[in-house]
Amino acid sequence: MTASAYRPPWWLRSPHLQTMLGSSPWRRHRGAELLAATGAVTTGHLLDGGDGVRLHGLHSIVPGVAPRGLALLLHGWEGSTESSYMRLTAAHLLGRGFAVFRLNFRDHGDSHHLNEALFHSNRIDEVVHAAVDMSRRLLPHAGAPLVAAGYSLGGNFALRLALRAPAAGLDLVRVAAVCPVLDPAVTMTQMERGWRVYLRHFENRWRESLQRKRALFPQQHDFDDRTLKLDMRQLTEWLVQRHTDFGSLDAYFDGYSIAGDRLARLQVPADVLMAADDPVIPVAEFSALRLPANARLEMAERGGHCGFLLNARMDGFAESWVADRLAAIPD
Repeated sequence: MTASAYRPPWWLRSPHLQTMLGSSPWRRHRGAELLAATGAVTTGHLLDGGDGVRLHGLHSIVPGVAPRGLALLLHGWEGSTESSYMRLTAAHLLGRGFAVFRLNFRDHGDSHHLNEALFHSNRIDEVVHAAVDMSRRLLPHAGAPLVAAGYSLGGNFALRLALRAPAAGLDLVRVAAVCPVLDPAVTMTQMERGWRVYLRHFENRWRESLQRKRALFPQQHDFDDRTLKLDMRQLTEWLVQRHTDFGSLDAYFDGYSIAGDRLARLQVPADVLMAADDPVIPVAEFSALRLPANARLEMAERGGHCGFLLNARMDGFAESWVADRLAAIPD
């Protein structure tokens, strides 16, 4: 573990202010502004997730620039390709010469109609399959490097993608994660015991997603409004029992945990950025991580959950950090 260089201005030292401003309309506007300034052309694509699964994403390139590689970006739970950190990171990577692909997880963004079954956090296989499809179709040229990064749950997915890349034949050369979920069971407890505005935020966003899914596939999803009124733990347990094969909440959480020594066998070089004051992800988990020699954990004293804001313009340290780390590969 090394100390991060991030130092916020005095008025941005609150982890709650960092976290809330990080997903604010002003920040989304800043992301859109900086992405537009790159002059990139963005096109939508459907990727093959295997077994009939389709995942949507956005591919961006700067006309007239030969990309040095392709960067895959993964958003957090109930985020999307248009989340502020996704746009900002894309802008930084485009400025460093990469083509960028921002992937929507199943049932995120405007993609609920693509698949009947519900999203859950153990659906890593379809993300790996989609990444392989993306690399085959969109890598700029033979031998061009593929890199990946994610935020929060997307950071968890990015690190699991890196674990599975060699066996999947995916030539992933570097990965970065910001405030990744390590042990989801501990994260759930943290949100239940902490400032409940975060729990309410995710509950409300998830309910909206489930309502949208029910409207699209009423015969497949016939749950009633009483189900939607369940709290986060109860609703997750309902999901596990009705829509997965895990059998219990503990087994489901364990299925996508990357805590302890689960990252010890990483073959892909990895960088992780975490804030000690993150109000969503318990920082104590990171002290117990066993990482290989090719992985590095950077800890910032402040930054909130995926905040790391630098100024009133809503520029971010984390997005530039991700781009710097992913760009640190030989040409």
